[in-house]
Amino acid sequence: MVLNLPVVVRTLGGLLLFLGVALLMPALVGWVYTEPSAWGFVWAAALAFALGGSAWAFLGAPGREDVGAREGFAIVGLSWITLSLIGALPFVFGGVLPSYTDAFFETMSGFTTTGATILGGAHSPGIEAIPRAFHFWRSLAHWMGGMGIIVLTLAVLPILGVGGMQLFRAEVPGPSADKLTPRVRATARRLWLLYVGITAVEVVALLPAMSLFDAVNHAFATMATGGFSPEGGSVGDYNSAYVDGVITVFMFLAGMNFALHYRMLRGEPLTAARDTEFRVYASIVGGATLLLVFATWEPTVSLLPMEEVANTYDSIVTAFRYAVFQVVAIVTTTGFGTADYELWAPLATGILFLLFFCGGMAGSTGGGVKVVRHVVLGKTTYKEIRQLVHPQAVLPIRLNDEVVSREAVNNILAFIVLYLGLLFVGTIIVSALGLDLWSAFTAALSCIGNIGPAFGTVGPTDNYAHIPALGKWVLSFLMVAGRLEIYTVLILLAPAFWRR
Repeated sequence: MVLNLPVVVRTLGGLLLFLGVALLMPALVGWVYTEPSAWGFVWAAALAFALGGSAWAFLGAPGREDVGAREGFAIVGLSWITLSLIGALPFVFGGVLPSYTDAFFETMSGFTTTGATILGGAHSPGIEAIPRAFHFWRSLAHWMGGMGIIVLTLAVLPILGVGGMQLFRAEVPGPSADKLTPRVRATARRLWLLYVGITAVEVVALLPAMSLFDAVNHAFATMATGGFSPEGGSVGDYNSAYVDGVITVFMFLAGMNFALHYRMLRGEPLTAARDTEFRVYASIVGGATLLLVFATWEPTVSLLPMEEVANTYDSIVTAFRYAVFQVVAIVTTTGFGTADYELWAPLATGILFLLFFCGGMAGSTGGGVKVVRHVVLGKTTYKEIRQLVHPQAVLPIRLNDEVVSREAVNNILAFIVLYLGLLFVGTIIVSALGLDLWSAFTAALSCIGNIGPAFGTVGPTDNYAHIPALGKWVLSFLMVAGRLEIYTVLILLAPAFWRR
């Protein structure tokens, strides 16, 4: 079966029209704050309208034809790349960033909720120096990409309702796409209404400690598990235990499967407690927090066989505050920071490094490998060990009392192999461009896991500005590959995909 290119192009045209509308929102923010550079959003919106309108003018608006598997993968993969290419233009048109490569990296980091930034480098403005319209655009890109651009479009544009399940499955993070209702469009609407509602609650919760503008930006970044902040020192600049606590709670909620939120709100409060993946997710957060408290609280750090450490906390309450925030920020791949964790004890940084491989729950806005894959991988390993002892036994792998199919297990194993393969290839390329091996490896790991800060020269107090242009494009590719679960992006590179 040949790829139906007209369907793909027409749908991309509709998405560009949607992007044009989205670009006018930061332009409005710029108008409110009288920022001339915000005109860059108007010019970019005009281009998006022109391209999207041209696609519909020559090919017609999307009709009632079904979107097959090939078209679904093509639309999702190409839409994230296309929207990032256009969404980067305001930075250049507005004179905020002189380099289009930097603008694309920042925009892709926004849409994929990675949170890696080039701002604050030797040849780029500091985070606090850019206009508020651009702060809002970074956060809005997070927020749209968090639940999914396609899912959002399915919720508001009926033209994508037919064949929508193919788009839904290709974009929603995790091994499976949970449908809350029989109709995909209704599912997309309910997910986005839930997403909007929780975001609004966080905005209200943050208002006692920050301005409305900052509260909106941080709520957008938190619920999307993105990590962009209007402050150069991230959340730590507020030096507020209240802010840390509110954002920690909402990061944890954002890292949960939104289908669980929906079912709990529908009157099933014990749904999460019965879910195997949630129990493992909560256990990882709780266990890592306790270990991190041990590794940062001064009385216990003194028991470790090591030299004096720069950063410890004399109060166990303070140690818990910073430990739980950083654990949740890394596990959910949000990437916010309240402390320079590279100055903590080696045990603490080792714990955080392992959490880089974790990720949130399937169906959350978090990136990374996802907890459910670790659960199935662990059960598969245990099953193989038992099979050696009982060769004739039938030992099915179960998740929430349901048998996991062999096809699903193979898919997860292949995903892990591809994930590690891309990680190592990215590391080799970035290290060949001049970064030390540790910085190159953790930069690639952070980008494919959509985390943001890493270690070495791209640590929590550093940025990605110093990475050569080719490295930024490679890392941008890892961001979108990680956000779209690898298969959706790699399949576009297969020549057979474009042939009969």
